[in-house]
Amino acid sequence: MRYNVESSDVNSFWIRYLPTSVFRRLDGRQSAQKVIANAGWLSADKIIRLAVGLVVGTWVARFLGRDQFGSLSYAVAFVSLLGAVTTLGLDGIVIRELVRHPERKDEILGTTFVAKLAGGFLTLVLSLSVILLLRPGDSLLHSLVGVLALGTVFQSFDTIDFWFQSRVESRFGVFAKNSTFLIVAAFKVSLILMHAPLFAFALAGSLEIFLGAIGLLVAYKKSGQHLFAWKVNSDRARQLVREGWPLALASMAVMVYMKIDQIMLGQMIGLREVGIYGAALRFSEVWYFIPVSLVASVAPSLTTARKTSTILYYARLENLFRLLVGIALVIAIPMTFVSGYLARTFYGPGYESAGPVLAIHIWAAPFVFLGVAQSPWTLNEGLTKLALARAACGAVINVLLNLVLIPTHGAVGAAVATTISYAMSAVVLNAFNSRTRRIFFMQLRAMLVVPTRR
Repeated sequence: MRYNVESSDVNSFWIRYLPTSVFRRLDGRQSAQKVIANAGWLSADKIIRLAVGLVVGTWVARFLGRDQFGSLSYAVAFVSLLGAVTTLGLDGIVIRELVRHPERKDEILGTTFVAKLAGGFLTLVLSLSVILLLRPGDSLLHSLVGVLALGTVFQSFDTIDFWFQSRVESRFGVFAKNSTFLIVAAFKVSLILMHAPLFAFALAGSLEIFLGAIGLLVAYKKSGQHLFAWKVNSDRARQLVREGWPLALASMAVMVYMKIDQIMLGQMIGLREVGIYGAALRFSEVWYFIPVSLVASVAPSLTTARKTSTILYYARLENLFRLLVGIALVIAIPMTFVSGYLARTFYGPGYESAGPVLAIHIWAAPFVFLGVAQSPWTLNEGLTKLALARAACGAVINVLLNLVLIPTHGAVGAAVATTISYAMSAVVLNAFNSRTRRIFFMQLRAMLVVPTRR
């Protein structure tokens, strides 16, 4: 139930970038091998989630029906939107700091954990308060939001995963989280077979985060580390928050144009339409793991490459843009033509209208991939406030388009609004600022398959 991100999540660059500490120990071939292996672990994690998640997720949607699945999708979107607070914009910054200052690991991890724990509790309070105001008479929705928001508190233990990522050792976090995911997937199947109520499926979402936290703790201990060695430093906290707040607000803005459409659909049309839209998004957004996995492995070493050579730094970045656009097109083109078949086959009668929604929403993928690929560059260049402004513009565009399109076109209108807002935020708005114009032309060349200028 995360954006990672499930939310969010980070970005896309892998084959040649490693932390400084790794370069000290390994030669070029070994470095590349370690990054490829790390990316392999991350990709394997997401592929397993893709396959199992699609099967179990569509089964859950069929079992619950459009109305109940719409309620669950609405609650997930609602918590995800406010849950952007939980990250505090720290994810990429913490990994960068761990790469730069490995000797201060315990201080960085301890401070980050406390900050994210506070963010989790803030998300819980905000979620309950806002849903009570927004839908005062819907006690079922209140309970769904409450139990899902509780899970964000345990996301503070993702701090451990940042340490594994900074060392390009994602296999530990992957194993811990994947084991939990498979256990909870089996639990959801048992809920279906037992004809469990809707609330149980929301509880399963939080259970996955809780068990994942336990898995990370076990992995951290087995790697020879000690949680009680962590320290909290107020100066470090101020530094992290100072750098992270623009990214936190940017994450919130991103979540607006990822999730606000479902909330607006629920408020303006009804929860059944949210169920249709949520069914389409399961096939569309599931591919977003690709750029996230790539960047999680490459971002540390991309930071190192910037210190070595500006030419190499931008060449790698543009190659990354090209790679991700190519992957996105390989996904989007066939999905456009089989969207109706997928909706009928996987979801059954009642979900046919999810096909046109999927055919449109899948074209957000190229822009999402490019936006994720840009984020390490944004961090390295210290342009987090500019990223916030760009994301905020995308969110405003999305809301305005939803207000116009949802009343007349329902879920299809929401899909159009979201795709346009992604394009504006991730690519088009880069053309209007001198500091990001170079990135815009790199993205444009990648989309148009124009040869790189040497």
